[in-house]
Amino acid sequence: MPLLKYEQIAEDLRTRIASGEFGPGDLLPSGRDLAQQWHVSRATVVKAYEVLRADGLVAARQGTGFTVIETPIARPAGGRRAGSKRVAGGAPYRRLGMPDRLAPPAHVVDALGLKPGETALRRMRLVLLEDSSPGTLVTAWFPPDIADAAPRLALPGPIAEGTKHYVRRETGRSPKEGVDTTTVRLASNEESHLLEVVQPAAVAVVLHTAYDDDHRALVCEEGVTPAHVFEQIETYPMG
Repeated sequence: MPLLKYEQIAEDLRTRIASGEFGPGDLLPSGRDLAQQWHVSRATVVKAYEVLRADGLVAARQGTGFTVIETPIARPAGGRRAGSKRVAGGAPYRRLGMPDRLAPPAHVVDALGLKPGETALRRMRLVLLEDSSPGTLVTAWFPPDIADAAPRLALPGPIAEGTKHYVRRETGRSPKEGVDTTTVRLASNEESHLLEVVQPAAVAVVLHTAYDDDHRALVCEEGVTPAHVFEQIETYPMG
């Protein structure tokens, strides 16, 4: 399905931000300029900017317009329902180490549909709480076909446009189904160190796997959260 006009504008701005044309804190083109450039109404441009704001990529600045967000945000694993906003549940984070390729643990191998011994690309981040203390340790695993087609995943810095949009742009594949599995266990030595908890420490683990139209895995994320800060709230209609 072809993108609607506001989606085209949003995607063009994503690409320009990703290429470095606009950096953190930079003022983006005005609604009037974009409306003239794309031959659309100002309302269409505003809708495009709202898409980017919902994804945590831009922020509205009173009296001046929209700027590229200066503090990147990320969400813990899971809860990526259609229509959910990246800013909902998003928080500042720290990227941990360099992305690397190695054989994932068995449960990730199963989720990604890998062969025994096959490697995947690993990216790690630490999502922070309001006081900047560790909240959730997230390890994202990308299968080889995705990692090979999207080389920026192997770079250490954040991907401003978000990995979902970047992977879609590079591969043409988008997430159509997500599977979240939540379990409870004790933290490993490394997890305890990174999350700054004293062992033995209980942690909640959310394993999120995103699949495309052909049910091929795009990514598997494992989010590990200490029990004392883990909370899951769901609101739904009854009756």
